[in-house]
Amino acid sequence: MSQSEYLKLADSIAAAIADGTLKPGDRLPPQRDFAYEHKIAVSTASRVYAELLRRGLVVGEVGRGTFISGTARRGAAAPGEPRGARIDLEFSYPILPGQTAMIGRCLENLQKSGGFDVALRQATSVGTPEMRALSAAFLARDGWAPSPHQMVFTGNGRQCIAAALTTLVPTGGRCGVEALTYPFIKGIASRLGISLVPLALDKKGLRPDAVEKAHREARLSALYVQPNVQNPLGMTMPPARRAEIVRMAEKLDLPVIEDSVYSFLDDAAPLAALAPDRCITIDSLSKRTSPGLAIGFLVAPPALRESIMASVRSGGWTASGFAFAAAERMIAEGVASELSRLKRIDAGKRQKLAARLLSNFEIQANPNAYHLWLTLPPHWRSQNLVSAAARRDIALTPSTTFAVTPGHAPNAVRLALASPPIDQLEAGLGALAAILNAPAEDFHFTE
Repeated sequence: MSQSEYLKLADSIAAAIADGTLKPGDRLPPQRDFAYEHKIAVSTASRVYAELLRRGLVVGEVGRGTFISGTARRGAAAPGEPRGARIDLEFSYPILPGQTAMIGRCLENLQKSGGFDVALRQATSVGTPEMRALSAAFLARDGWAPSPHQMVFTGNGRQCIAAALTTLVPTGGRCGVEALTYPFIKGIASRLGISLVPLALDKKGLRPDAVEKAHREARLSALYVQPNVQNPLGMTMPPARRAEIVRMAEKLDLPVIEDSVYSFLDDAAPLAALAPDRCITIDSLSKRTSPGLAIGFLVAPPALRESIMASVRSGGWTASGFAFAAAERMIAEGVASELSRLKRIDAGKRQKLAARLLSNFEIQANPNAYHLWLTLPPHWRSQNLVSAAARRDIALTPSTTFAVTPGHAPNAVRLALASPPIDQLEAGLGALAAILNAPAEDFHFTE
């Protein structure tokens, strides 16, 4: 079959979706059956399904099949903007009662102290000596104390990821990532012309043998990994697994991009404590303090610092002068540390609430995290559950959003617990439990 003919088949299915003949939740036949029905090779049927996945018209779930997607391109890339649902379990923006007043009191004297003048100046990728020293001390924890000379700054954590990838992975290069990972890295890598290679996980995190296998198949330029409070699964790598990952990276001579944005919720030291010359550690203020006062931290190995600084400048990812001034004041006066401490307490309370309300379901959770992973009962699919919850004004994120490879997502959803007030969170989780216990047919989905 020619390329145009296989595309014609994909187009015919797309047309059936557009005119309503095929509806969200409808299951396509197994590829072998599709091939027999259309008198084509199974390999050609596979290309048709791959094209539909690429267009975001279908979603695949391991062990269940291929289904018409509920929303165009939903799960093919990162989620969009918050949708204004009454109960937001999709985005993780932890804002505590009273934190706005805390930050306001901290920043109210910015102009009087001369800090406002600094805030209006052009910022650089390395900030000031005072900011570097404060940030290095702020990020330090037991077993790890970065040097102020390692610090590089960006406007937020995503820009840190972009700068690190730009530095380490050439256009057309390959970066190994956890098979279920932070979804925004997919869009960043796509814009940079970088291929993400999904690496298998187990209950301890990234598997070292998966790293070696992928590298031997075709050379990796770097690893991107979340050792602490992994997003979306919530796991924190135990010390033995950390040591194994570092040994494998050293064996293969791979640099490591270590995303530690959620590290303030866990005490574990970063991978950089074991391999300071191999790991670029990424952190940010947005989760610790407020999304509107973001600044990104890159702790760079000395040999890579100049290259990372150049990537930040060329990418236009330098933080604003106001972000520097606000961050410096919040760190110096202890507000950032106090908010981090209070959010750890808050996250723990929310996890206990979720564990109680979802006790009849299979969840994977870190007691310190602001999110959890919910494996669905057999009668529910993730896309259908997202649609059903939306009818109750509850926003969820399906597993497909986090899967690096389309069609290889487990039947699960991530629940972000941070954004709703605690009473709304309780109501939302209770309503979600009721939905999960109801037959999917009650919501008029077809299988």
